[in-house]
Amino acid sequence: MNIAKSSVAMTLKQVQKTFADGTLALKPLDLQVEAGEILVLLGPSGCGKTTTLRLIAGLEFADPGGTIHFGERDVTHQPIEHRQVGMVFQSYALFPNMNVRDNIGYGLRVRGENKAQRQAKVAEMLTMFDLEPYAERDISQLSGGQRQRVALARAIITEPEVLLLDEPLSALDARLKQRLRIDIHQMLKRLGITAIYVTHDQEEAMVMGDRIAVLDHGEIAQIGSAEEIYLTPNNHFVADFIGQINCFHGKREDNAFILGDVSGQGQTQQLRLSESHCAQLDEGQPATAMVRPEDIQILDAATDNTLLAQVQSSTFLGDRTRVQVTIPSLDELLMIDCFARRHYQPQQSVYLSIAPERLVFIGDREC
Repeated sequence: MNIAKSSVAMTLKQVQKTFADGTLALKPLDLQVEAGEILVLLGPSGCGKTTTLRLIAGLEFADPGGTIHFGERDVTHQPIEHRQVGMVFQSYALFPNMNVRDNIGYGLRVRGENKAQRQAKVAEMLTMFDLEPYAERDISQLSGGQRQRVALARAIITEPEVLLLDEPLSALDARLKQRLRIDIHQMLKRLGITAIYVTHDQEEAMVMGDRIAVLDHGEIAQIGSAEEIYLTPNNHFVADFIGQINCFHGKREDNAFILGDVSGQGQTQQLRLSESHCAQLDEGQPATAMVRPEDIQILDAATDNTLLAQVQSSTFLGDRTRVQVTIPSLDELLMIDCFARRHYQPQQSVYLSIAPERLVFIGDREC
């Protein structure tokens, strides 16, 4: 079975959704997904990610003026049964009165495919998803991970043009999620299938997606690879939603960022800036610098580019120690991930070192 041949690129142009009560669930959205690409729709509840998925599926229809194309085919007004999509739901939606084999082959039977072809394709799916030992079992006899594989096999066996996955791992425990994320991503890439994957879990999005579209209040806040979104966020919402972020308020003076009272009347400290930051920031104007917790180093002694801080708490988390500190010139509580196995005492004085290239400046709004 060559799924890649059936996969297509997908284009959404000015797709908007207003519900009957007047709620604007999705603002005009443009989106291009390449054939064989896995695109993750990521965001908090109510951001529009599930609405987007349902519009692509044909379970909802866009407001007039928007269009959805699968390859050259305009599917804007087609219902789900005509769109050639496969769907995997959060609940899996498996049939409890059928065994694994019959669940997987259900779509082919509905489509009227002859028995010999159906049996051959089901056997291929059972092998592909390591489900052969469970082929005759009832769904109730399967673990959560096995049910999830059955749901994927049932969605893929019909050779859909686009596979849609709506938080398919949310019902599983943390360890099983971690393993299945990698398994599903590798399987989808091996099949070459175009997939849209909805989740609110940022780590899951970074593992699963070739690209991630971060949605905020019905529009795309940023789209790009996991590295692009994490390291160079477009705005504060993206920076704050993808991982942890610390904020420093201050202003630029020459090649330094002065933290604290920008009026010059209070206590201040400073960090060295890169050349690109100096070109980006206006001299003397208030600005906000952001830095990830893992990009701050804790030192015992001052250097020419360190900040004096005081430890508030230190928590051992296994792979790292999460340290919270305050800086005398700032009101904010800062979070640091220290990967040395060391404990810090409350009220202990430490020095923070931040490489200039690790600072991120965003002008949309303050933290």
